[in-house]
Amino acid sequence: VPNLQGPRYISPAPNRGFVVSEECGDVKVFTSSRKLLCSLSTKYGHRFGNPAGVCVDVEGSIVVADEQRRTVHLFPEHGGPVCLVSAGLQRPAGVACSSFGHLFVADAGENCVKVFKYRVRPP
Repeated sequence: VPNLQGPRYISPAPNRGFVVSEECGDVKVFTSSRKLLCSLSTKYGHRFGNPAGVCVDVEGSIVVADEQRRTVHLFPEHGGPVCLVSAGLQRPAGVACSSFGHLFVADAGENCVKVFKYRVRPP
C-alpha cells in the first residue's frame, strides 16, 4: 500500500480489510483489495493529535489511541466518535479489544497496560 504518511500501527478490519494509523494525524481504512475505503478524520470530522494503536472490536467499530491527546476513541460504522478514555493516560500507544468487552491500553508513559470495561451488554 503506497502513499501512506508515516504508517505506525495496523490492525485487521472486517471483510478482510485493515486499518492503519499515520504519524501525520490520520487513520485510514482499506478494503481487502488494498483500496482506500475512508479516512477517519474526513469521515467523522475528527482531528487526531498523534494517532497510535488501532484495533477493531467485535461489533466492527474502530478503536484508536491518540498519544498526543492522551485519549482513546471509538469510531462506529454509523454515528459519531465516542471517547472511551479521556483521563488517566500518559502516552497511550497500543490498544486491543477483547470479545468480552474489555479495552487494553499499553501506556508507554507509565510502562504498564491499563484495562477498561467499555461495553455493558454481553457479547
